Amino acid sequence: MLQPLLALALALSGAVPGTISGPLPDPLADQTQARAAGPLSGRTVVIDPGHQLGNSSHPAQVSRSVWAGYGRKACNTTGTATNAGFPEATFNWRVARRMQKDLERLGARVMLTRHSNSRKRWGPCIDVRGRLGNRVHADVKISIHGDGTYARGAHGFHVIYAPHRGLTADTYRGSRAAALATRAAMQRAGFVRANYIAGGDGLDVRSDLGTLNLSNMPTVMVECGNMRDPGDAARMTSSRGQQRYAAALVKGIKTFLATR
Repeated sequence: MLQPLLALALALSGAVPGTISGPLPDPLADQTQARAAGPLSGRTVVIDPGHQLGNSSHPAQVSRSVWAGYGRKACNTTGTATNAGFPEATFNWRVARRMQKDLERLGARVMLTRHSNSRKRWGPCIDVRGRLGNRVHADVKISIHGDGTYARGAHGFHVIYAPHRGLTADTYRGSRAAALATRAAMQRAGFVRANYIAGGDGLDVRSDLGTLNLSNMPTVMVECGNMRDPGDAARMTSSRGQQRYAAALVKGIKTFLATR
């Protein structure tokens, strides 16, 4: 017989016993080590490292349809890569892990939506990622990504949040505030706004992303750069660059939480 928490994870993900390629996050689990006192003590932060390195090896699992809040979408995708083949999933994972360590040093409880970056594993699906943190009333969620547009000269970061309607009407104000704090922190760290997103202000509002739609707390998704751009790719593949991204995003979270 399945243990109750495993059964819950299976139900949320839609997976079939025997097909799970890695442990799916339990929304009720405390995934952190003991936390020291600090300015973020008592706060819970969810970090979503987008995609998973093994998604391309499990097309049936990641292509199946799941509820995304305003319709159905694929469970997940493979993500993009640099022209040299460095995977977005790996960039997302490394930045998220650096963020986790920094946030825990500040006293925060940190929950990750995945626990590995393995070519043997897939998922979890966007609905599981979106709901993670709801039951523990997390204070904020941030989803880490890299973009992959081939448009010549396209570079820079942008921050996405969900619109003021439907499922996200009650989280809109908080999500927008988190987006503004994230944008400001990225700019202070020397990152430039994306030059290929309408408006040019480094912000984008989207209603089609399950990770945002299903979250009951302020939530943003950050496209840290265009991995097809040589300049962005150089930063995103270097250890120093990944630490710069992580430090900026942690600063944005800290600034946002200071107002709540």
